Amino acid sequence: MTPEEAGKKAESLFKSGYACSQAVLCTFADELGLDEATALKISLPFGGGMGRMREVCGCVSGMLMVCGLKYANGVAGDKNCKDRCYAVSQELAGEFKKQNGSIICRELLGLSRSADTLQTVSEERTAAYYQKRPCAKLAALAAEICCRYISSHPVQDPEQ
Repeated sequence: MTPEEAGKKAESLFKSGYACSQAVLCTFADELGLDEATALKISLPFGGGMGRMREVCGCVSGMLMVCGLKYANGVAGDKNCKDRCYAVSQELAGEFKKQNGSIICRELLGLSRSADTLQTVSEERTAAYYQKRPCAKLAALAAEICCRYISSHPVQDPEQ
């Protein structure tokens, strides 16, 4: 899949009702050997900046989930693996921030930090919603960033 294809897929998933975090993770589910239902369950609470708390953007969280599934080895206590994944996470998030000015949901949406902005109920996905929210484009960008990184950084054989 090309970065452009990944971006279009993530944008389409978001526009079909997926949360931002789900749209990014599910774009790569097949490639990661993850069934879509599991990907949807794992990534849902990260939408809206962590459960609509408007903290770290769900698109960034989705990228980091892809990073873990792609580059972590599942061995507890493997410091080298942890350090590599942290470095990849910082690189991915850094690129997203470079292109958007932030990785914080409320900042990307232009919302205040006020507690009264917290809501557990999602907004209806209408034409007006898509016009005021950059989320579909952010999901596309996150998927493109992820795809570019993956294509230029293949998983290393642990025996090397």
